[in-house]
Amino acid sequence: MARSSSFILPIPEGRESPSPDLSPYDESIVHDSFHQLIQEQSQRVEAEALELQEWPPRDKGGGSQSLRGPQEYCSATLQILANMPSRTIGRSRGAIISQYYNQTVRLRRKNSRPLLRDMSRSARPSIRQYDLELDLNPREEEEKRSLLVKELQGLTITQRNHMLRDMPLSLTEKRCLRQDSCIHRGRQRHHQGSQTQLYCCSRLKYHCIIAFRSLWYGLLSGLHALKPWRCHLKQISGQFGSSVLSYFLFLKTLVSFNILLLSLLLPFVVAVQVAFPPTSEFPVSSFTGLELFTGAGRFTHTVMYYGYYSNFTLNQPCSSHQNSDHCPPRAVHLPYNMPLAYLFTIGISFFITCITLVYSMSRSFGKSYQVGSTLGVHAITVFCSWDYRVTQRWASLQHDNIRTQLKELLAEGQLKQHPRSVCGRLRQMTVLLLVWLLSLGSALGCAIAVYSFSEFMHENHEVRTQMISEKLQEASLLALPLIVCIISLVVPYLYNVLASWEQHDSPVLEVYVAICRNLILKMVILGLLCYHWMGRKVRSLEDQCWETFVGQELYRFMMMDFIFTLVDTLFGELVWRLITERLKQDRKPEFDVARNVLELIYGQTLTWLGVLFSPLLPAIQLLKLLFLFYIKKISLMANCQAPRKPWRASHMTTIFITLLCFPSFLGAAIFLSYAIWHVRPSRTCGPFRTLNTIYEAGKVWIRHLEEASPSVTWFTWIHQYLVENTFFIFLVSAVLL
Repeated sequence: MARSSSFILPIPEGRESPSPDLSPYDESIVHDSFHQLIQEQSQRVEAEALELQEWPPRDKGGGSQSLRGPQEYCSATLQILANMPSRTIGRSRGAIISQYYNQTVRLRRKNSRPLLRDMSRSARPSIRQYDLELDLNPREEEEKRSLLVKELQGLTITQRNHMLRDMPLSLTEKRCLRQDSCIHRGRQRHHQGSQTQLYCCSRLKYHCIIAFRSLWYGLLSGLHALKPWRCHLKQISGQFGSSVLSYFLFLKTLVSFNILLLSLLLPFVVAVQVAFPPTSEFPVSSFTGLELFTGAGRFTHTVMYYGYYSNFTLNQPCSSHQNSDHCPPRAVHLPYNMPLAYLFTIGISFFITCITLVYSMSRSFGKSYQVGSTLGVHAITVFCSWDYRVTQRWASLQHDNIRTQLKELLAEGQLKQHPRSVCGRLRQMTVLLLVWLLSLGSALGCAIAVYSFSEFMHENHEVRTQMISEKLQEASLLALPLIVCIISLVVPYLYNVLASWEQHDSPVLEVYVAICRNLILKMVILGLLCYHWMGRKVRSLEDQCWETFVGQELYRFMMMDFIFTLVDTLFGELVWRLITERLKQDRKPEFDVARNVLELIYGQTLTWLGVLFSPLLPAIQLLKLLFLFYIKKISLMANCQAPRKPWRASHMTTIFITLLCFPSFLGAAIFLSYAIWHVRPSRTCGPFRTLNTIYEAGKVWIRHLEEASPSVTWFTWIHQYLVENTFFIFLVSAVLL
């Protein structure tokens, strides 16, 4: 103990003195103390001109082993050893017992017994097999253990269990301490029958809690194992890195959003209307197969579109009869107001989607943009990435994942070490300006071309109906989606050619620029199409069901987008790989993250735009996403290669969700709000055919509710001053933003 007392660890300057309840896992204090300990030892060696002597090898099992002396290790090696977990948290058993004895005494507020204040001496870290720490005397250690057992006996069962659980000891030692404390306590209460019974009840309660907790953890482990595509995502991450993995994670997020929409629309709108189908005035047409692409024909008068839904209260006598004097007698059941359910379900689904988007964006932002998150990331990846719970089956995936992460980290560090010169920056700025002018000009030209073609198709609609047959008329509806999909397929490749002129140093910046250009193109085209649908189509189809036509248009755009995605995957990846193999060149195509992500955002935007006009459109989008995952994954594994420039996509998921929230969801919400508040519904179809606006359904319901029950005037006040008040709506929008 005399020798050990010379190694008292000083407290680093600038820190507060540690409290008596110092945790054994306070890494920062232990690290600093260990570095100062090494410096003191080095100074002693220089002062006395001595070297650390090698300790004799410890005899284990009769054998002897030669140990390397400390003179063989340089200062860099000692620093690495100082930061390893086995050095920083290595503590003697006696020090732990001493510390928790003191805590137990303070917990019981027994100030009469002296505290064991030698914890700071024995709790310091050590380099194993060197004279930096000596174990305590076994007799002193046993005395401390007996004192700890006596103090544990004075605690309640809950306090004792918490204290034992927090001790950094082995399970065998904890079990022995628990048994000793329980045995002595049981002997003391052996002659007290009621207290013994209470003790048995406490033990039973403890075992029940442990059993339920084990069952709960088992259920959580089972739910974690049931996560969709868990093994596929690990395989993609190990072979292609986090950049390609971000696309599939984003696709998985979109699947959850569509499931959320369907969970509200199916039970409250679609299923109810299927249970009470309206009397159809239109003959049922035969199925030809073309409906799968156009969405018209057999699908027109079904629950897929707005025009099929009823405009009266379901399950109510005389609700579908014009003359109430000739109503058939039937029992009155629970009424279901279909117009109100249609409006409220879509409104609530959009509100929940908005809350989920904001929460996902903030959560992703907190994960990827942490202050100081890059400090020590290389050491963490090297020493802490391996998961020792993996089985032999998935060990190779874990190896690939760690290797790819190290490549990305090293590539990111190399980019920061090669800055451009002043002339190089000026030259790059000139090229960037020229490329952006060409990109914006091409996007503007494509938007004008789409708008001109849509106006041409609208003006020649009556001529086509007189000159061509019905099947050709239905097939001609695919012309506008076909033109838009061709533009969306060809122009991104033009953007890739322009991006090759820019020669960005960072692959992350290159992906961000490509996403921005493709997003501008798609959003401008969708904005013009929404203006075309809400303007010309509403005015020209006043006597028809224009909502069903808009729903069919969005369905056609979604189907053509899926077909062109498959064509791009086939010819853009598979054919290229076959050509390179034929030419004996090892240059497979890389997975274009920017273009594929924009296709997902574009498809989800179409879904949100069409929810009001086609309640089953999220189901179509869900099936499309499921097919896309497996098709893209198979094509990625067979046809693509890993990025030639590895890069770490630490912020990609946050960027994707942000783009999904602001241009996509916000634009769809504005479009639907305009359709609900300002556009007059069709007079021949739909649940709002007798109203001036869709929003008027809520006002009519409030008025009927106030007339039927005058006592609910407070609800009318809430609707008038909160729902209809524009200031409150803007306030809620600002809070969400």
